[in-house]
Amino acid sequence: MTFPPAGTAPTPDDLLIFLAVARTGRFTTAAESLGLNHTTVSRRIAALEKALDGRLLARAVGGWELTELGHRARTAAEGVESAVTLLRGSEADAQQLSGVVRMSATDGFSAYIAAPAVAALQRRHPLLRVEIVTVTRRALQHRSGLDIEIVVGEPQVHRAESILLGYYNLGMYASRQYLQSHGTPTTIGELTEHPLVYFVDSMLQVDDLDAPRRLVPQMRESLSSTNVFVHVEGTRAGAGIGFLPCFMADQHADLVRLLPKEFQERLPYWMVVRSESLRLPAVAALVGAIRAQMESFTAALLGRDPAI
Repeated sequence: MTFPPAGTAPTPDDLLIFLAVARTGRFTTAAESLGLNHTTVSRRIAALEKALDGRLLARAVGGWELTELGHRARTAAEGVESAVTLLRGSEADAQQLSGVVRMSATDGFSAYIAAPAVAALQRRHPLLRVEIVTVTRRALQHRSGLDIEIVVGEPQVHRAESILLGYYNLGMYASRQYLQSHGTPTTIGELTEHPLVYFVDSMLQVDDLDAPRRLVPQMRESLSSTNVFVHVEGTRAGAGIGFLPCFMADQHADLVRLLPKEFQERLPYWMVVRSESLRLPAVAALVGAIRAQMESFTAALLGRDPAI
C-alpha cells in the first residue's frame, strides 16, 4: 500500500475511520461499527499518521488513547462528520441521532432505568441503537468498547467523567407464604435463624454490596446468584429471606419487607463515561435520558413506606 507523503492533507475517509477508533479505543470495535475489517482500519490509521507526520494513538492497557495530535485530529474529524451528516439529508435528518451506543449496568438498573430511558429516547430518534451488557462490578480502568458504565459505589477512575446519578435502598424481604410456614422474624436475632438469598460471596466484586455479611454474618446462605432477578424470584418462591433492592421487591405484592428500621442500606448509582464518548451526540443524549429516568423513579428507588 502506498501512503501519502508526510505533510499532505488527510482524507475525510481516514479522519472518519480515526474518529471511530478514538471513540471506542479499539480497532476491532471501530471496524465492526464501520463494516470494515481490522486490517483496513489499521492501514488507514497508519496512512493518516503519515499524512499528519505524527502519532495519533498511544497503546494503553485494553485499548488505545489519544496523543496530543490525536485530540486535535479528533476535533477535525468531528467537523467532517457534522458536515457529511448535513449533506446527506435535510436539516431535520441532520438532527436525528443514529449509530450504536454501548453501555454496561447492573441487572436491576438495566431493566428499570436504562431500558425505559432508551425506549423514550428512541421514540424521538428511531435510528439510534443501544447495546446493554448486564454486569455487577467495579468501574473498569480501561473501558474500551463501552461508552457508558453504571456502577454501584463511587468509582475510582482516570481519564473519564464520573457522575452521581442518585441512590437506592435495599431491605430484607420474604414471601407471605414463606412467613406463614416459617414465622415472621421480629428481631435481628430471629431473622438470623433464616437462610439468606443474595449474591455469591466469592464472586461479589463490589464492596458496597457486602452489607449482609457485615450486618448479619450469622445468616447461612440458601440461594446465591450473580443475578438480582434470581434473588427476587428465589425469595418469592420461598428459598429464604432476600436482601433485595426495594425498587424491585416492592413491585411484588407477595413480598413483605422485614425490620425496615434495622435494615435499610442506601447505595449510590454512579455513571462513568469516556471523555471521547461524551462528545458524541448520541451518548450525550442517552446520558440525559438516563438522568431523567433516575429523577422520575426516585421514590421507587428509595422504597415505599412499609406501613402502607
